[in-house]
Amino acid sequence: MTAIRVCVAGATGWAGAAVTRALLASTDFALTGAVARQQAGSDIAEALGLPHAPVGIRILSTVDEALHTPTDVLIDFTRPDIVKAHTLAALAHGVRVVIGTSGLTAADYDEIDQVARGRGLGIVAAGNFSLTAALAKHFALLAAAYLPSWELIDYAHADKPDAPSGTVRELAEALGQVARPHTEVPIEQTHGAPATRGAAIEGTQVHAIRLPGYVIAFEAVFGQPDERLTIRHDAGAGASPYVAGTLLATRAVLQTTGLVRGLDRLLFQG
Repeated sequence: MTAIRVCVAGATGWAGAAVTRALLASTDFALTGAVARQQAGSDIAEALGLPHAPVGIRILSTVDEALHTPTDVLIDFTRPDIVKAHTLAALAHGVRVVIGTSGLTAADYDEIDQVARGRGLGIVAAGNFSLTAALAKHFALLAAAYLPSWELIDYAHADKPDAPSGTVRELAEALGQVARPHTEVPIEQTHGAPATRGAAIEGTQVHAIRLPGYVIAFEAVFGQPDERLTIRHDAGAGASPYVAGTLLATRAVLQTTGLVRGLDRLLFQG
């Protein structure tokens, strides 16, 4: 079987480095490009401190430059302010994209979907490529079909720039496609400071906490009289949980046209 040719943007970053190491160790994938803001010009294996370096793949500073090498899929783990430009550049090169970077809005995804469909290409985007996070999202969507009231709590480290996280934004927007939660007291009728009730995303109130001591976690809290259900996912300090889901998406995107948003859509598409 021919190896899938992959370029990684953010190849030396926290999640991108873990994915890049897995690609280099795999026989199913061929790393064709690596993009990073720092260490441009260095061999990627040397930059990652891998044994048996170098591997002959030089880190480049831009996605456009990297995609001059024939590539099947771009994996992006970069920043909210540049991921959209990277995605559109890849589509212009005829390259499919797996987006692991958070911060894009529903309008951004709509535009990306239209461009991808116009070119007959696929995009898989997920706020979280952890298999257990995808399961937590799936369970929350199941619960929303039966329980009328819920809110989301988003936890992350103090220096995370986007709020809510891509994981929680994705979940809130997916919940909005299931139903709109019941709110006993309308937010605008809140006495005091209505903003403390959180931000409404597709009808769901979302509360983002950014403090030292947290990594990444989210809770979907469902309330009923005299009972409640909490579905919580906690991520550890390492990036290894995101590798398997990213590689799964990289395989699946080759059979995809348009945007598939959420790893759970790949796991439970039947």
